[in-house]
Amino acid sequence: MNDTNEKVATLLLVDDEPSILSSLRRVLRPAGYAVRTAESGAAGLALLEQEPVDLVVSDMRMPEMDGAKFLEQVRKRWPDTMRILLTGYADVNSTIDAINRGEIYRYVSKPWDDNDLLLVVRDALETARLRSENARLLALTQAQNEELKDLNGHLEDKVRQRTAEIEQINSFLNLANDKLKQNFLVSIKMFSNLMELRGGAMAGHSRRVADLSRRLAARLGVPTKEQQDIFFAALLHDIGKIGFPDSLLARPVSRMSGDELGRYRRHTISGESALMPLDELKEVSLIVRAHHERFDGQGFPDGLQGLGIPFGARILAVVNDYDSLQIGTLAEKRMGPDEAKTMVAKSRGKRYDPQVVDTFIELLGGLAHEVVRERAVSYPDLKVGMVLARDLVSRDGVLLLAADFVLDVSLIKQIQDYARRENHAITVYIRTDKGRE
Repeated sequence: MNDTNEKVATLLLVDDEPSILSSLRRVLRPAGYAVRTAESGAAGLALLEQEPVDLVVSDMRMPEMDGAKFLEQVRKRWPDTMRILLTGYADVNSTIDAINRGEIYRYVSKPWDDNDLLLVVRDALETARLRSENARLLALTQAQNEELKDLNGHLEDKVRQRTAEIEQINSFLNLANDKLKQNFLVSIKMFSNLMELRGGAMAGHSRRVADLSRRLAARLGVPTKEQQDIFFAALLHDIGKIGFPDSLLARPVSRMSGDELGRYRRHTISGESALMPLDELKEVSLIVRAHHERFDGQGFPDGLQGLGIPFGARILAVVNDYDSLQIGTLAEKRMGPDEAKTMVAKSRGKRYDPQVVDTFIELLGGLAHEVVRERAVSYPDLKVGMVLARDLVSRDGVLLLAADFVLDVSLIKQIQDYARRENHAITVYIRTDKGRE
């Protein structure tokens, strides 16, 4: 499992039943992990004080100190240690308490499936590695900025402004649904920008697919809440590829070997697993899992067919392939927009839902002729319900909000706070009506 130069991950298993500990050890030790065990929460804390541990797996029901209290202490004292909870079906309230107090990565129901447990542990350790790497890169960037400050007395202010701008951009990911805000930020902050940072053909792909998917969903009459789920799923549809090497990301599907194709086909399941801990994103995770299913039943991972495929996944499949054909990740030859549109149309009723394809072609044909009537509004005069006529960008050209976004109280406040902090008198272009040329 590990390269010779790679640090062996240390796991701590905590359960008051020796038989459970023995079963867990038998599953995890052959995978190459260094396994430590403790038969109580107190014993687990004592062990953590003596040596570093990468991941803790704790049972919920234990005498004296249950799993919720134990994992809460682990979070407070060793926040970088990943936390997984073992729980029975009868422990729903206790599990929710553990999630809230211990901020666990995942919970695993007993009896567990060995392969599922190994996958959860692997994903948790990979998440921790990505966090650590992100922190290292951020620290490196800050150190380099400090060195450059001696060459330019004003650079410190520029770095501060840039950092504030990045924070503001992240805050704009907090969309209209209040209940989703915190969960959305928790999941997106770690993952949404990681694929973009890989560069190459992936840069901008998710944002383009998300914007066009939302337009298509609206044209198809999808309810607002489901439009939002489709938009989120489009932003997150490639998170299962985070662990892919650069060589695999850059290789078109048509040129992948058998092993590579097998790994590629599992990315939808990995993407679903990454979103499963968030109950509010349950529908989003189902769309992510199914966005490579085909209308004729020849897709993956489940071979769903026709109307058995979630409607959001049928929408995302069309838009994702349309963009992928143009950036060269689906076929070896990069296509122009018209050629990609033709390829999508040829697969109507085979790969794609005919209704979705017909509406998509209509949408693409209409975009070039649509005339958006607009008026300029100063940022202090923004009102709830206004719709953006143009993309809202920062002074450095970074996208803050895409055109057609409907403003709510939270978004208006963020725009106004950004303008005041940056001393930037933003002019926002708002739709008045639409015409046709």
